[in-house]
Amino acid sequence: MTEPQHRRHPLASGVELHAMHWDPADDADGSLPPWLLVHGLASNARLWDGVARHLSRLGHRVVAVDQRGHGRSSKPDTGYEMATVADDLHLLIDAIGWTRPAVAGQSWGGNVVLELAHRHPGSVRMIACVDGGFIDLARRFPNWDDAATALAPPRLAGTSLETITGWLETSASDWPEEGRQGTLANFEVRADGTIAPWLTFDRHLTVLRGLWEHAPSTRYPSLAVPALLIAADTGDVAWTDSKRDAVDAAIAALPRGRVEWFSPAHHDVHAQRPVEVGDLLHRAVTDPHFFPEPTT
Repeated sequence: MTEPQHRRHPLASGVELHAMHWDPADDADGSLPPWLLVHGLASNARLWDGVARHLSRLGHRVVAVDQRGHGRSSKPDTGYEMATVADDLHLLIDAIGWTRPAVAGQSWGGNVVLELAHRHPGSVRMIACVDGGFIDLARRFPNWDDAATALAPPRLAGTSLETITGWLETSASDWPEEGRQGTLANFEVRADGTIAPWLTFDRHLTVLRGLWEHAPSTRYPSLAVPALLIAADTGDVAWTDSKRDAVDAAIAALPRGRVEWFSPAHHDVHAQRPVEVGDLLHRAVTDPHFFPEPTT
């Protein structure tokens, strides 16, 4: 069974990003495009374990990264605006030595990879946005203070690991164990048996501010690479209807866009249904007819 290598990549931006490198299956010829996998807000690279393992078995090289402030990467107090975190990925691609990989991001990470493709169009061959890339918080919360109040994370530091594990066994009972373990990797486990999120409360709000300031609709019309939107119908009718409106608007504006809905599905659908998501990503870079022809 393929196991990843943990590597650290010092970048010119001053941060050092931790990444998990997955080699393709032994019988692969190495010709398939590589995938860079990018997590969401308050998450970490290991939420992609199931997808990465499946893609590597299909013959892809895969790197899943902890973004700045998250997981095992550097944790500066600044630099969380969308342009900077997107530039981190551009620098990481150079550090790895890849030429135009495919890049997938989930939730906040979906907006990050959209910004990457906008700022550095020659650095990627396509993007996939998993229940993200269409998040426009300022439309829902025109005032930042309202957004910060409504979306501030719970203060979990000091919660017992047993409590977190029990919550996962209930809320993610249909997930593969790899997905639940990936979620637990969002936290540092302390010697006393309690946890603390790797992303601190204050940095969480700083990242959230960067997301609130991002207007993805301004990026769609000029996007130079194909974009796959993977959307999760969580069963919340009002929220899913709002999401469908956002996704439909994105597809209408993207020169080459395609949407695939998972229903019912968790927001972390990549951890919940990794094989299906992995198969979709594989098809996106191997099927020449996967994306529609460019709009004019």
